[in-house]
Amino acid sequence: MKYNFDNTIDRRNTYSRKWDPEILEEMFGRNDLLPFWVADMDFRVAKPIEDAIVNRANHPIYGYSKRPESYYDAIVEWINKRFDYKIKKEWIMYTPGVVPAINYIIQAFTDEKDSIMIQEPVYYPFRRSIENNNRNVVNSPLEFDGEKYNINFKDIEEKIQSENVKIFILCSPHNPIGRVWTKTELEKLGNICLENNVLIVSDEIHNDLVYKGYIHTMLASINKDFEMNSITCTAPSKTFNLAGMEASNIIIPNSRFREKFQEILDLNNIGFQNPLSIAAVESAYKEGEDWLEQLLKYLQGNIEFIEEYLNKNLPKAKLIKPQATYLAWIDLRKYESDGEILENKIINKGKIALNGGTWFGKDGEGFMRLNFACSRSMLEKGLKRLSKAINE
Repeated sequence: MKYNFDNTIDRRNTYSRKWDPEILEEMFGRNDLLPFWVADMDFRVAKPIEDAIVNRANHPIYGYSKRPESYYDAIVEWINKRFDYKIKKEWIMYTPGVVPAINYIIQAFTDEKDSIMIQEPVYYPFRRSIENNNRNVVNSPLEFDGEKYNINFKDIEEKIQSENVKIFILCSPHNPIGRVWTKTELEKLGNICLENNVLIVSDEIHNDLVYKGYIHTMLASINKDFEMNSITCTAPSKTFNLAGMEASNIIIPNSRFREKFQEILDLNNIGFQNPLSIAAVESAYKEGEDWLEQLLKYLQGNIEFIEEYLNKNLPKAKLIKPQATYLAWIDLRKYESDGEILENKIINKGKIALNGGTWFGKDGEGFMRLNFACSRSMLEKGLKRLSKAINE
């Protein structure tokens, strides 16, 4: 089936967090903004997923549900096919989202005041989850060489030892910078954590959204030692635009880790999944690949469009070209290095909702994150507003 990603769908009055006027007012101080912030897509889901949801919804009872064996089979087969990694059904644990899972992992594997490492600029709920659980954030900033970001392994090792780090939260592929970590980089990181008895929590929620020329390696697939010293967080939410279905697959090969994690899930009464979500997830992994491949080609076109537009209209801006994700990390420091002033211009002059770089840590100041998972016509409108805000 041929999908039309150029179609702009009106999401107003659908309870969309990205588009809701009250949420925009709360987050940005005004409700008349064109939104490119929340990381979900403005695309219609794959037809088989839509059909699966509608078919299940046609049954008029929505009681407590269990995940069938076919649900787990679909996940196992998808990961094997896409990443050449054979997992077992019993390794898969359900949570309603990756962020909740990270909070449960923190609660299961650390005590208050323990140290947890992240790499800023990074997805801001990482820091929030650590701080909300009264743990200590240890930041090993990524190093920007003017073209791409790199890992400072020396800094990681020194801080792990000096701060007695218990967990390393890896973002792979990385949000917001769009890096796909190489196997060599992952091996270095994995060995540092092994040698220092640090558990790796690998958030791989964007692992299917990788562009031509890059290969995502699941950290746990590299060797048995990494597999037994890691917890991998995956979900169909980014891949298939199913964030509202609240389903994540937390992969834990280590049986001792699974037991500890299950204790926290039981404590929080986590386990039931709504029947529409079950139908959507199984259909996505079984029948969504064609849609995904077409989506990736369209998103690649959007990246090229952003790059061309910026070169022509904001020549001092720099797109950190994403190797994965549908999130553009744009360096605007040559126009305005003060993050607060920059964000205010974009909101009040451009009337566009982007994620300010400082949301992702102080190292993001002067950058903005733009979600380009939308029709090209909408993307063009957003870029015009961005250009207006900066150039006026």
